[in-house]
Amino acid sequence: MTKILKQHAERRLADVPDQYIFWCHDGRVLHSLHELKDALEMMSDETYAYHANQEKNDFSNWVKDIIGDDKLSRDLSRSSDRRQAFEYVKAREVFLLSKL
Repeated sequence: MTKILKQHAERRLADVPDQYIFWCHDGRVLHSLHELKDALEMMSDETYAYHANQEKNDFSNWVKDIIGDDKLSRDLSRSSDRRQAFEYVKAREVFLLSKL
């Protein structure tokens, strides 16, 4: 298991640069894991399915490629629904905040 250092936690919790924001199908714009967590809690199942289905998982890809959190990316790729994805992001945010 990889140890998460304070600077890694800070980077993963920070807002991403404007060119890397996540545009949700429902019009939401996400800048951080915190905003992803809030969006997953409130978005419709249809919006979630647009981004995460058998062919792709945009949330997992964004978290891996932009946020830089491989563990959360793997968890999101295994999520069976929006609620489970929300719980994964919520737990990861709590964990990262504990490292600050």
